[in-house]
Amino acid sequence: MDLRTMTQSLVTLAEDNMAFFSSQGPGETARRLSGVFAGVREQALGLEPALGRLLSVAHLFDLDAETPANGYRSLVHTARCCLAHLLHKSRYVASNRRSIFFRASHNLAELEAYLAALTQLRALAYYAQHLLATNRPGRLFFEGDEGVTADFLREYVTLHKGCFYGRCLGFQFTPAIRPFLQTISIGLVSFGEHYKRNETGLGVTASSLFTSGRFAIDPELRGAEFERIIQNLDVHFWKAFWNITEIEVLSSLANMASATVRVSRLLSLPPKAFEMPLTADPKLMVTISPPLAHTGPGPVLVRLISYDLREGQDSEELSSLVRSEGPRSLELRPRPQQAPRSRSLVVHIHGGGFVAQTSKSHEPYLKSWAQELGTPILSIDYSLAPEAPFPRALEECFYAYCWAVKHCALLAAYGVRVPDGIMAAYPATMLQSTASPSRLLSLMDPLLPLSVLSKCVSAYAGGETEDHSDSDQKALGMMGLVRRDTALLFRDLRLGASSWLNSFLELSGHKSHPNSVPVAEPMRRSVSEAALAQPEGLLGTDSLKSLTLHDLSLRGSSETADTPELSLSAETLGPSTPSAVNFLLGPEDAPEEAEARDEPRELSTKDRVCSVGSAFPEGFHPRRSSQGSIRMPLYSSPIVKNPFMSPLLAPDSMLQTLPPVHIVACALDPMLDDSVMFARRLRSLGQPVTLHVVEDLPHGFLSLAALCRETRQAAAVCVERIRLVLNPPGPSAPTTPLV
Repeated sequence: MDLRTMTQSLVTLAEDNMAFFSSQGPGETARRLSGVFAGVREQALGLEPALGRLLSVAHLFDLDAETPANGYRSLVHTARCCLAHLLHKSRYVASNRRSIFFRASHNLAELEAYLAALTQLRALAYYAQHLLATNRPGRLFFEGDEGVTADFLREYVTLHKGCFYGRCLGFQFTPAIRPFLQTISIGLVSFGEHYKRNETGLGVTASSLFTSGRFAIDPELRGAEFERIIQNLDVHFWKAFWNITEIEVLSSLANMASATVRVSRLLSLPPKAFEMPLTADPKLMVTISPPLAHTGPGPVLVRLISYDLREGQDSEELSSLVRSEGPRSLELRPRPQQAPRSRSLVVHIHGGGFVAQTSKSHEPYLKSWAQELGTPILSIDYSLAPEAPFPRALEECFYAYCWAVKHCALLAAYGVRVPDGIMAAYPATMLQSTASPSRLLSLMDPLLPLSVLSKCVSAYAGGETEDHSDSDQKALGMMGLVRRDTALLFRDLRLGASSWLNSFLELSGHKSHPNSVPVAEPMRRSVSEAALAQPEGLLGTDSLKSLTLHDLSLRGSSETADTPELSLSAETLGPSTPSAVNFLLGPEDAPEEAEARDEPRELSTKDRVCSVGSAFPEGFHPRRSSQGSIRMPLYSSPIVKNPFMSPLLAPDSMLQTLPPVHIVACALDPMLDDSVMFARRLRSLGQPVTLHVVEDLPHGFLSLAALCRETRQAAAVCVERIRLVLNPPGPSAPTTPLV
């Protein structure tokens, strides 16, 4: 059924039901039923033209005709799901309203909940129209005046969200996912009660999190509490909640249901520098330093998973690196004999918002991969924020990858030095303060709400305090607003940021700048020291603050061979000013700062205020949150524009060194536009890239792979994309795909 036909059918039914209940006398339930159908009629008629306009231009933002996916399409699809549910419910009411078994109160509660959702979706449609009108043609992320972004998103975060976490929870996803989301939401609000009592998850039993009956039987109460939690509790709460999957009972159950593998070992890689040959000239060597950022040298934990016990995996050298996990540290099942070495190795970097989980949480689907692919998997347990902010985790991942290539004989793979391909599952490629149509989905996403995204990125960027002394404030969910000053940030980076960036560029075959450190002398300087040594004028700090994707595409086409390859990424680690800013919210004084710098502005202050205020038509008023203003601080640092933090902002010269990239994204993921724009950027550079977008599933579906048929099919797509790297068309070669 097309959008117009669906809307007309819903309006007709709403008018019929409205007339019926208006004639039923002065009863409160009948009055409210009449009112709710009047509201459905009004919102449906107002929403349909806005959705039609978005749908008419949505194809302009697709990667190609075979991949019809972007945030505008996702918003229209989500609104259609809500309209379809209201249409179904309106038909049910029209058919059963005279029956003595008709549950008026129950149907009223559901209709009111979905009317609230429809109202908020109408607001999102207007916001999307506003983005469409003010953004550059063909761009999904807003790249104009930072003040516009700030005002736009400051308005957006005041919208009411609780209606999406009660009766309407997960209505946009496949039905098989909804019971799981309901269980998670009950567990979340129950966990929030424990957290308020200073029980941050350490002494909480798994069963106690899902037995709060009042949240199970009262969806409105659950929705209101869910909204309070996501807006007010800090990143430490989310870290504790997401780590529930690693409670021994739950992890044991998950492992019992997963594939049985011969090897699952947690290894501790010693923090020792080693030499590796350069890709450009194997006769030259580069020093791979251990991770240093913030905390100094330290071991890196990785998990080796192999379906078969292969040659080298039971060696004394590898066994000396094993870190005990108790009785499950090594799974050895009777097998006929030791298998030969594998021709390939999969390096896995898990998700968790930069702040939570380890390979233990992702072990169930990794075991299945090891069995299906017949390839060992090395999953990296990188250090987590806020205790270890950027670039510590990145240093550890790079070091672990280089170690795996150097010691491939121990891991049963051989012959490779750089990844032959990348499979990225629902990646985040843009962490800069900006907005996009898919990001608007965060208003209703129970797994990736806007404020939670902000707090995770804030912690990763170094803006989250590590001071837990005020336990009462922490227990009440108050964000610590302690800010690290510029000198402290530079001290951390000076002490820590090692030579991983230079090593990566050298391994990618880049030419060094004539004034840079020669290859014969291994790069010992930290990234921040290199930034301080860069000549001014090429990319100043002010120019970086206003750098956009368009600017980068222009720069990429005009760069000369002797342009310093380190300049962009190093400059982005330059001086910064702390301020309370969300990663989607600009600073309150951004317009004044822009005027002081005499930067070009696309809209005047007057135009900006008017344009934001006129996003809604006269007479339409969306519902506002009852939680008050939201404080979502982020360290306002150029670090968020670092290409190793926001790959979408990387210069052309860096992206052109990537191997083939295979992206698997979710149509209903707030991060969908990250995948679409990154794929479009790579394709514009002639880089091999594929994009597959799965329907009706949430972000993080790999962790739900065993839940239902739809998640199993989506996980199978990821496996198939890895196979494209392991077994490319043409002559076969040993590979090390990076997941």
